[in-house]
Amino acid sequence: MAEGSKPKKPFSLLATAAGWAQALCRGLVNFWSNQFAWLLGVPCLRRAYHLWLAAIVIFGPLLQFYVNPRAIFANHHNFFNIKFVRSAWGWTCIFLGGFILLVVYLATGRVLLTVRHLCRLAVGAGLWLGATETFLLIENLTGYCFDPVPEGILVNTLPDKWACLHKGHKWHGYDVSGHTFLLTFCCLLMVEETSVFRRYLTQGLPAGIPLRLIFLLNVLLLALWNFLLACTVVYLYEYSHKVVGAAMATLCWYLTYRGWYRWRWSPGRPGAGLFVKGAVGEVKKRN
Repeated sequence: MAEGSKPKKPFSLLATAAGWAQALCRGLVNFWSNQFAWLLGVPCLRRAYHLWLAAIVIFGPLLQFYVNPRAIFANHHNFFNIKFVRSAWGWTCIFLGGFILLVVYLATGRVLLTVRHLCRLAVGAGLWLGATETFLLIENLTGYCFDPVPEGILVNTLPDKWACLHKGHKWHGYDVSGHTFLLTFCCLLMVEETSVFRRYLTQGLPAGIPLRLIFLLNVLLLALWNFLLACTVVYLYEYSHKVVGAAMATLCWYLTYRGWYRWRWSPGRPGAGLFVKGAVGEVKKRN
């Protein structure tokens, strides 16, 4: 029997090591999710974050005199610009939508309330599409068509941007930075939506590893959006185009999260209806 038990020893050691690694990963996930939940849940820190975004957009372009103009981020067609910035809203909806879905449903178990909270993402998508069309309209109204030659010959017969580009000419107009708008808007939404996780944890509601992981993924995505926003304002677009784009994003956030979402007939603010009295006891009974 002693000889037969020897082959099992390496497997038992491997299982023990796997158990320790799993416990370590769980501990790290719990620790960092608690820390970031606390940070995002402090109102004064969220206000300081808004000032941080404003500082990036207003003072970030000054760094263009100290950076390498041939860096990869100075190219509109760089990997991050194509894979992330242009589809920033899609990435935000995937990660933030998963977080909202889990938080609302685990806290209440109500499907209709979960759908109502997810409607904020639909509103955000509508604002993004509306802003895109508005920016294109502004560029059309303020622009003109010309030939890409050293003299820059005007082509007055093509007053529309699409027709101008279709004929192989160039269009020059006031191009509000859609990338700056989108990244700023996504950052503001993610901070607003994930801030409820601190109160969620303090209520003692179910907070398993899947929920904590999706929360941490949102934190990582938020950090990425901040980094790409900084790269955008340093390397790309003209100064006023970036400031106007960020200002429009802030206005959209303010009108919704500080205005319309406070009304009864709206998708509601993040956390609305989740932390009612007795909710914790009902969740524990269901479990």
